[in-house]
Amino acid sequence: MAYSISSNAFRCSSDTLRFSPRQQQCSSRLNPNPSSSLLSFNFSPILARNSGASSSSVSQRSIRVRAKMAASEGSINGSNRMLVFVPPHPLIKHWISVLRNDQTPCPIFRNAMAELGRLLMYEASREWLPTVVGEIMSPLGPASVEFIDPREPIAVIPILRAGLALAEHASSVLPANKVYHLGVSRDEKTLLPSVYLNKLPDEFPKNSRVFLVDPMIATGGTIIAAMDLLKERGLSVQQIKVICACTAPPALSKLNEKFPGLHVYAGMIDPEVNENGFIIPGLGDAGDRSFGTE
Repeated sequence: MAYSISSNAFRCSSDTLRFSPRQQQCSSRLNPNPSSSLLSFNFSPILARNSGASSSSVSQRSIRVRAKMAASEGSINGSNRMLVFVPPHPLIKHWISVLRNDQTPCPIFRNAMAELGRLLMYEASREWLPTVVGEIMSPLGPASVEFIDPREPIAVIPILRAGLALAEHASSVLPANKVYHLGVSRDEKTLLPSVYLNKLPDEFPKNSRVFLVDPMIATGGTIIAAMDLLKERGLSVQQIKVICACTAPPALSKLNEKFPGLHVYAGMIDPEVNENGFIIPGLGDAGDRSFGTE
């Protein structure tokens, strides 16, 4: 499932949109006809505060989701719109459900986050990683083979600290990847980001492919600060894929305006962000829940 982002709409690329009974209740508040392929997500008041608009004017704006068929990511790679992929995999839905549950204990929460990250990176690497072909000898004879090209650098960048949990199993999916750590904190009052740890290289190697990992993309401040740092180091939007557990329209709108063509892979898109900058219903504080510091 992929959402093509424009200033007016998300376009959802999927055969169908399926909702559980609880999701149907939520979607019916957003759209009076939940069986329709058109959903509306109202911008939250926090976007109004950050953009300088009044909450009454923002409440009249919406992001729409429209069902649209797409054979594969390759068929829409040429678009200059930001795309948000929500893979309709049952294991992704399972781990998101485990993460949502407020009764999930810390060790299980962290494992669920790692499993979700592995699945999302697997989906994000489809038709994106370069390969080389050759021939080897199997125990029973010669065989044609295809490997990930080791000459093309692959990097994983978790945004601390919650990103560590989501990226924990990256090495089980991505061969020969490098991990660069980036620490960004968010002021609880202003919601503005502050970089406190930067282990990025001065410049990324040519043809690098980078997975930028941040579990919760709510207001967009942290992920935009990270994207700016990557672009300053020579990466184009086409060389970056964002991996997140959960996101919401305020952040996606800002990302689309600043980084058209970006691809985001998410376990779930939730409808709103509250005045404290938390996604609703979301997962809670992913860092605290991953590391037992609530």
